[in-house]
Amino acid sequence: MTNFDERAKDWDTDPMKVERAQSVANAIRNAIPLTAEMSALEYGCGTGLLSFFLQPHLGKITLADTSQGMLDVLTEKIATSGVTNMTPLRLDLSTDPLPAQPFNLTYSLMTLHHIEGARDILKKFHALLKPGGWLCVADLDKEDGTFHTDGTTEVHLGFERGKLQKWVEDAGFSGVKFSTAYEIKKDIDGVIKTFPVFLLTARKAN
Repeated sequence: MTNFDERAKDWDTDPMKVERAQSVANAIRNAIPLTAEMSALEYGCGTGLLSFFLQPHLGKITLADTSQGMLDVLTEKIATSGVTNMTPLRLDLSTDPLPAQPFNLTYSLMTLHHIEGARDILKKFHALLKPGGWLCVADLDKEDGTFHTDGTTEVHLGFERGKLQKWVEDAGFSGVKFSTAYEIKKDIDGVIKTFPVFLLTARKAN
């Protein structure tokens, strides 16, 4: 398994990760009418890059991750920045009970492809949302296995959009839409390859 605890301290020094988070934040803002009354959960938050870009446009944000190392870096960032609407939470939805309070929005970035039980997690996202709540999933389009060059273990080699749409609909969501939020370019054995990152949005019925 990937040791995200060890990678946490240097995570934000990668300009691509920062740019990717900003692009996905912009795509979410374009797709969903965010308001300061909305409560949100970011699952697989890492150091909180995405949520920091969304923070001015939302109410309370719970930032959940399974990596204590990532959460330690995040906690320090929150304290340094002085923002008051972000709360870190150690949470593994595969094994832990669901948070008691439902949310208006749940989102994740480059998280789902690391989760073996991705279909079950989508059902838990549905259960975590208030009626009319929104789901946003940003992740890799189906790829050939060459994306992770850093020793990271991925369970899914990206996702076929049609297949993921069915999983999301099976979890109880409707109104599924896709856009391409970002493109990651990587040098793979001397060849520049492009890996699109989609944004899926869907809604829980009122």
